[in-house]
Amino acid sequence: MRLAHLFSLTILALLVTVALRSAGSVTSALRPPDDLTEIPDLAQPVARLNAWFQNRWRDEQVVPAGPVDELTLFRRLSLALFGAVPSLEEIRTFEQDQQPNRPQRWLTMMLKDARFSDYFADRLARSLVGVEQGPFIIFRRDRLRDWLAEQLQQDASWSQMTRELIAAEGLWTDRPAANFITIARMENEELDENKLAGRTVRTFLGQRMDCAQCHDHPFDEHWKQSDFEGLAAWYCQADVSLAGVSDSPLDKEKQPVVYQVTPPGRETADARVVPPSVPFHQEWVPESGSLRQRLANWITHPDNQRFERAIANRIWGLMFGRPWHTPVDDLPHPDPAAEDALDILGQEFRQHGERLSVLIFMIAMSEPFQRSSASPVESDADYHRQAEAWAVFPLVRLRPEQVIGSLFQAGRIRRVHQDSHPLIRLQKLTFENDFVQEYGDAGEDELTPQAGTISQTLLKMNGRFSRELSKVDLLTGPSEILSFSPDDSSLIDNAFLMCLTRRPSADEQNAFLNHLQGMHHPDNSTAVAPLTDQQRAEVVEDLFWALFNSPEFAWNH
Repeated sequence: MRLAHLFSLTILALLVTVALRSAGSVTSALRPPDDLTEIPDLAQPVARLNAWFQNRWRDEQVVPAGPVDELTLFRRLSLALFGAVPSLEEIRTFEQDQQPNRPQRWLTMMLKDARFSDYFADRLARSLVGVEQGPFIIFRRDRLRDWLAEQLQQDASWSQMTRELIAAEGLWTDRPAANFITIARMENEELDENKLAGRTVRTFLGQRMDCAQCHDHPFDEHWKQSDFEGLAAWYCQADVSLAGVSDSPLDKEKQPVVYQVTPPGRETADARVVPPSVPFHQEWVPESGSLRQRLANWITHPDNQRFERAIANRIWGLMFGRPWHTPVDDLPHPDPAAEDALDILGQEFRQHGERLSVLIFMIAMSEPFQRSSASPVESDADYHRQAEAWAVFPLVRLRPEQVIGSLFQAGRIRRVHQDSHPLIRLQKLTFENDFVQEYGDAGEDELTPQAGTISQTLLKMNGRFSRELSKVDLLTGPSEILSFSPDDSSLIDNAFLMCLTRRPSADEQNAFLNHLQGMHHPDNSTAVAPLTDQQRAEVVEDLFWALFNSPEFAWNH
């Protein structure tokens, strides 16, 4: 038994050695596109959006913050699209790229990266089915998430994806979009039409109207109880069995399947039948097709501004960490007389194939996204006006998966992606699951402002995640930069770039140089003996731990 155990450890050590040797150099195989024709032709739409903001700032007499440096912009893009800070490998390659239009070309490359499709698929899955596991056997969240990732990788139309989700038929494993329906199966094996109606309107039309199951919406006169019932009726023919999802016109008694509403405390015989209906623009509903197909076509109709504004608001929230309108699923009714940024984004989204990449590119190249988070104003009132006008980049606390994603990536020199060593990918998955469970997960409400807690701070400071990822050990970035950095200044530069995507200030550089040289005060000129290798390793571990737990690390800025 001991020989077998030693053999396993030897094999593991060899694998680790190979991984470390391959990561020893920061030379990268990354090649951003040199051909400008690969960049989406969205110059005019972006200019239109930016002109709207410039006019708003002028009319409201708001002084915008200055432009952000490109390295900070790169960090924002990486956090938004990958859920992690960029790796040292990517930072070095980004800095070496001196071709024109660097941010646009790198954004184009990032949108083709599997890390983007995987990360955004999980974000979209939260809005579609939440984070719950759903009914046993007939729901496969991972299949839905993988399907979404495939659609994003193909740059598919969001309208087409929406129609497939609402009207999907077939087995939830073979037709992953059907999981949007199967999650609503109740214990009595019936589908919960109310749950499907509420989720449909919240996700695709940006309106939380669950309260309208029992009464008219208390704050929005556009939504009545009858509207909710009429929308729920479109799902009344959907049936789920072990054979899959289908639209069966007959129930077990061979009677037409209808949506019934039973008054509280009354007998089923008192139930009233509600026909399928829509709250506005009945003419958008096609005459043919199944009930769910007709509903899906009404929702995605080219003239339905709510559909395009809802997805624009959600993508804005995923890019900034804060939606244009909060809450993300409580959008006001479109006002033709008061065009805003969501209208511009929605119109361009429609005109360019209804692809999410169009929204992402326009937002990333917009004036608000490229403004500094450092405000030029002094008074709180002026800053509030500036923030309301999106004239300064909002400071937003990172979501749990971004925190652990950044921690894990900052502990590695090379980017962690689908081609990384299996041991690294397995460790990343384990760390992410454990961290999010301990840190707390906001679920589908992740775009709601979240306040940090003491327990979350303590988890980062004293938990095993910061400790293990800052450790000078096999397969860790701290060990690699300690071995391969040519001098102490380069070592400190590398650590700051890995954790904060910036270089240290002169004071920060001097402070950590003193620690590496055995002097703990800037004015300490007394000669000291060089630190031992173990002592230097401990200083590097302290450096990474301090950067991991700095406020700057935990916020998007």
